[in-house]
Amino acid sequence: MSHVTPSRASLLTTSAVSVLVFLAFWELACRVGLVDPIFLPPPSDVLSKGIAMGEDGSLLGHVLASARRVMMGFLAAVIVAIPLGIVLGTSRYARAAFDPLLSFLRPLPSMSWIPLSLLWFGITETQKYSIVFMGTFAPALVYVIEATRNVDPLWIRAAQNLGASRWQVMREVILPGSLPQILSGMKVILGLAWTCVISAELIAAREGLGFLIMNGKEFFQTEVVVLGMVMISITVLITDLVFRLIENHILRWQQ
Repeated sequence: MSHVTPSRASLLTTSAVSVLVFLAFWELACRVGLVDPIFLPPPSDVLSKGIAMGEDGSLLGHVLASARRVMMGFLAAVIVAIPLGIVLGTSRYARAAFDPLLSFLRPLPSMSWIPLSLLWFGITETQKYSIVFMGTFAPALVYVIEATRNVDPLWIRAAQNLGASRWQVMREVILPGSLPQILSGMKVILGLAWTCVISAELIAAREGLGFLIMNGKEFFQTEVVVLGMVMISITVLITDLVFRLIENHILRWQQ
């Protein structure tokens, strides 16, 4: 029996049909009274609300506010974590000195930083950036350290035997060798950054998708709550796609 590999088009069609079937059952369940719209509105109501908020520009404003906070906090964490992680991954003494602090930071969820960040920065954009930074820095650092330690020691010894300095080994061997694993880890961290910013916006924000969800909950507008959840998923998918394009560009040498 021959094995036929499904085409990309057929796989996309299957995915699209499954989504449409799910939405149809959801809509039907709400319309026939199986589900109370006050608890779960039909997709048509969510779509109508999204169109209305899209026309007045408020929906885009919330999306851009959350995306800006995610990218600012995430990029700050990456800029610090990558060079520090490479140093810690290549130096046992540096890792031994930093391990106690990293062990303290790693278990702390982003929510635990909200009270302190409010005291330090108030309800400001800096406070949101700090929550994303605090929630993603330690996991990003761990990914970079592990990626650095997984570089083949033979590459390092070969460079050293050819007279490369410690800085040259880190720049020309360790960084390129660990980069694929680092970028894979950063994609995971980017998803975590969205969790952090939504947590911050649910508690202390005047705009953003987390604020949109909480505001909808306060006024019993469940279609607004679901719309905010849908927009989070769509925005994360878009940012993940952009990240993949950047990753493919950076790692063209692998191909």
